Amino acid sequence: MDSKNSTHCERTETNPTILLQKSIILLLSRWYALQMAIENQWAGSDSLQKSQQLAADLFSLFSKSKALVPIEELENLLYECMLLTFNTEIEDGSIEQVAEQLFVIHEEYLLRQSS
Repeated sequence: MDSKNSTHCERTETNPTILLQKSIILLLSRWYALQMAIENQWAGSDSLQKSQQLAADLFSLFSKSKALVPIEELENLLYECMLLTFNTEIEDGSIEQVAEQLFVIHEEYLLRQSS
């Protein structure tokens, strides 16, 4: 890789907006309950697209917010999405865990934006 491409990659890797998007997608891809819902098409044949919409909604919420989104709001958003979109009620504690991780992702994004 030449230095021109290397510099472009480094800028991409440190771009807070791109890091935010990638972090949300990675976290949701590791959430077992959501992956089961997609695999079993609990939201219908477009379950994957609906999970991608969840990621897009979270990205939009975080990128537009100047202050941290409260964990309780994130928990409610995830709970409602899983219940209303994927027709499942998650009671394994993973919603709270994912909400906490999203909170940290958002916090890191805000810190990067301010530096």
